[in-house]
Amino acid sequence: SPAQRKFIIKMRIYKTSVIISRLILFFGFLLLWEYTADKGIINAFIFSSPMRVYKTFLELAKDGVIFMHIWVTLYETLIAFGIITGIGMLFAILLWCFKGLSDCLEPFMVVLNSLPKSALAPMLIVWLGTNTKAIIITAVSVAIFGMIINLYTGFLSIDKEKIILIKTLGGSKWHILTRLILPGSKRIIISNMKVNIGLCLVGVIIGEFLAAKKGLGYLIIYGSQVFKMSYVVLGIVILCIISTLLFAVINIIQKLFLK
Repeated sequence: SPAQRKFIIKMRIYKTSVIISRLILFFGFLLLWEYTADKGIINAFIFSSPMRVYKTFLELAKDGVIFMHIWVTLYETLIAFGIITGIGMLFAILLWCFKGLSDCLEPFMVVLNSLPKSALAPMLIVWLGTNTKAIIITAVSVAIFGMIINLYTGFLSIDKEKIILIKTLGGSKWHILTRLILPGSKRIIISNMKVNIGLCLVGVIIGEFLAAKKGLGYLIIYGSQVFKMSYVVLGIVILCIISTLLFAVINIIQKLFLK
């Protein structure tokens, strides 16, 4: 209908204007940053500049060092994310299946989730050593307890009348779990995955700050120690790009999964 076409055109114009506004803000920020650094309004040695960051990237890309750091951080993040997703789902299902287990462990889960993970990380490094395993476990500790609690709470929020209906029709607990609880919790699972992919990256960087000899966290710490602030800013910029790409991948998975 004409009204429908008018609405579609209006929405397209709105989405296009949002994208253009974002690009203007982004490139405007870069231009302002470069201009103030070039004119000495801000200290380029401390705050760096887009051109300095770009030249630093080219310098580190010549021998592949920057790509090695990116790969290490990305690998650790994906491994931690896989562990969190698998263990979080499994443990949440166990808590739902066994009410006594959930009643016993729930207060401990809440305490562990509220514990600042930056305080726990040095202990993990001491226990496990300065290796990749310690960094991955640090990243897992950042998000695992929150995911378990959120998934378990989501499982409990499923309509009780539907559960009664399945039991009335002779369904078992397995049928309730596979035909109702898990399908009905798809959005909660995806939402937790979106949050956890960012938390995994945070946990990996915390671990690399303390125990790594390679990775973007190590690059940032090394740059701050030798006063090469372009290394620090480059590491932060790459982390922003990685987090954006990982979030986009989860969005694609969400569309396929919900479809």
